[in-house]
Amino acid sequence: MYSPSSSILITVNIMANFSDDTIQKVWEKGTVVPNYDPAVWRKDHCGAWINRNQYGYRKSDWGWEIDHITLESNGGSDNLSNLRPLQWENNASRQEKYWSCKITSSGTKNVAKR
Repeated sequence: MYSPSSSILITVNIMANFSDDTIQKVWEKGTVVPNYDPAVWRKDHCGAWINRNQYGYRKSDWGWEIDHITLESNGGSDNLSNLRPLQWENNASRQEKYWSCKITSSGTKNVAKR
């Protein structure tokens, strides 16, 4: 298992709905963590670690996806102001009316939120 302190990265991109430019701009909305390279490591809205090179990769603890803050089904758009990076499990657990963070971090690991 890799950690935010690891220099080995996996690059797999299975999501293709957004341009590379949009993906980068959404990445930049993630929380910068002191002492970690912000080009590689950030945290999402829930405090979970995400890795830039693992966009769309659901087999990684640090995989992430682009979340619509206001869901498309509720009139949300693909405008950058409505997009944010979320660790993939946090994004997958999101529902229209109810949402809470499933994953957060403890030190350099992502953990289930209690």
